[in-house]
Amino acid sequence: MNIEDQPLEAQWEHLLDRLEELIGKKPGDLNGVLFLVGVQELGQGAKRFTKEQKQDLMHIGICKVLSLSSYYSLEHIDKDGWPHYKLERALPVGDILKQEALIKMHVIEYFKNI
Repeated sequence: MNIEDQPLEAQWEHLLDRLEELIGKKPGDLNGVLFLVGVQELGQGAKRFTKEQKQDLMHIGICKVLSLSSYYSLEHIDKDGWPHYKLERALPVGDILKQEALIKMHVIEYFKNI
């Protein structure tokens, strides 16, 4: 059976295992994975980031993965190379678990393309 045919949580665990193989450390949670997406999209490699920059990187990660379904679009890249996104349409209304599931589905899709 393909991993795509598995429930979301099984796909998520598979992704975490894959990331551990790639970077040598298993991300602890969704925020850790979103941070990795943000670092990837920033394209400046691994370096030390401030707490505020880490929050910005997680935001970039969210915007990037949700851009796969046109919730966000890349607006511009600033002079320092940081991408800025624009909200294109409202996210579906739902509790925190539904929103987390939506983001996880998009993260899984994002990593299929890398």
